Amino acid sequence: MNPNDLYYTESHQWVRVEGNLGTIGITDYAQGQLGDLVYVELPKIGDSVEKGQPLGSVESVKAVADVNSPVSGKVAETNSALEDTPEQANQDCYGAGWMVKVEMSDPSEVNSLLKADAYGKFVESLGSK
Repeated sequence: MNPNDLYYTESHQWVRVEGNLGTIGITDYAQGQLGDLVYVELPKIGDSVEKGQPLGSVESVKAVADVNSPVSGKVAETNSALEDTPEQANQDCYGAGWMVKVEMSDPSEVNSLLKADAYGKFVESLGSK
């Protein structure tokens, strides 16, 4: 899995686009800031999600954080493995740690997201915050 092929949000989620299906997860920066994840709350299959709105949450030993959807649509699949092994989102956030797959209602929404190089610069601008 190549993180350079993804689209990113400034709230540290990513989406991989395959046709009208968007696979969503949290970025390496996000999982690093949160620390070891102990719980992941995901939406149900068939739920509607809206770009920029929470679709679930992650809980670590440090904090609870919303996971905002980078795109709008209907949840087609969830990564149920995260229920038993939430640490997959730490260990392989761009692979086995994906969270949901969304059937996008408007695939052009990704055009307003950050490409990998822009997201990298954004993260650099955060420094050690």
